[in-house]
Amino acid sequence: MNGLVIKNTGSWYSVLTEEGTVVESKIKGNFRLKGIRSTNPVAVGDRVSITVNKEGTAFITEILDRRNYIIRKSPNLSKQSHIIAANVDQVLLIVTVNYPETSTTFIDRFLASAEAYRVPVVLVFNKTDLLDDDERRYQEMMVNLYETIGYKCLQISATLPDTLSSMESLLKDKITLFSGNSGVGKSTLLNQLIPGVNLKTAEISDAHNTGMHTTTFSEMLRLPFGGWAIDTPGIKGFGTFDMEPEEICGYFKEIFRFSKDCKFANCTHTHEPNCAVRKAVEEHYISESRYNSYLSMLEDKEEGKYREAF
Repeated sequence: MNGLVIKNTGSWYSVLTEEGTVVESKIKGNFRLKGIRSTNPVAVGDRVSITVNKEGTAFITEILDRRNYIIRKSPNLSKQSHIIAANVDQVLLIVTVNYPETSTTFIDRFLASAEAYRVPVVLVFNKTDLLDDDERRYQEMMVNLYETIGYKCLQISATLPDTLSSMESLLKDKITLFSGNSGVGKSTLLNQLIPGVNLKTAEISDAHNTGMHTTTFSEMLRLPFGGWAIDTPGIKGFGTFDMEPEEICGYFKEIFRFSKDCKFANCTHTHEPNCAVRKAVEEHYISESRYNSYLSMLEDKEEGKYREAF
C-alpha cells in the first residue's frame, strides 16, 4: 500500500493512504536512504510504501523516488543531513527585517540549497506593519536586490488579512513548504490562510529579539482553496550539506553569470587575477552581502563543520 507522509512527530509518521485513511507508521528495522546519511530518513512530503499490521499501525518499507527535497546539515551531527521536506513545488521563505532580524547570510544559504535541488523559492517579507521608516527603506532595498537577481518577493503583514490577497493564487493546488527562522510568523500566516487550524504562536523575546520554537514537528496542512502547506519548526542556522566548492558558485545566479568571464575556468573568485566576479562586486553589479554569503559557504567546506552563527 502506498501513501503520503503528512506528519512526522519523531519516531512516528502519519501516512495518508491512496484510499484516504491516515495510518500511524514507523520505520521498519535499520532503515537508511541510499547514499544519504540523514537524521530523518523519511520526511514530510515523501511518498512511501507501507505494510499494515493487525494492530492497525504500519511499517514504512520503502521511499518512492523523490522529485526534490530541501536539505541542510544537521545542527548536532555535522556529518549528517536533516531533510526539511520532500517533493515540494515551491518554498515560501518567510523573513523579517526586524522582530526578529533575518540575516542575509541565512537567506542566501537557503536560496543556494534550494537552487541545488531545483526548488523555486518566493521570499515573503513579513511584519511590514511593524517597521519604522529606516527599516522600511532597508526592506525595499532587499526586495530590489532579490527581485533583480530573479526571486519573486512579497511584502505582507500576517496579522493584516488585506495584505495576503496574492497568496491564494500563489499557493493554489501546489505543495508549498513554509520555512524560516523561529518567530518570523509562519504559524500566524498559516492561521490566516487556513481558518480553524489554530497553530500555536508565541511572542518574540524582547531581550534577544529572537523567536521561540512553537512548531515542534513537521506537518502537511490542506489549504481550503486546494493544495498543501508544509509547516516546519523554525530553524536558526542553515549549514549547507554535500556541496563541493566548485559547485557553490552555480547556486548564486548572478555570481554564476559573471563567472563565465573569469580568466580561469576553475576560478574560486577569491584571489585569482582577472576575476570577473570580484570586479563585478567592486563595481556593485554583485552585492557585497551576496558575495560574503558565497565566501562563507566556501569556508564551510574548508572548516568541515557546521556554522552555528547563521
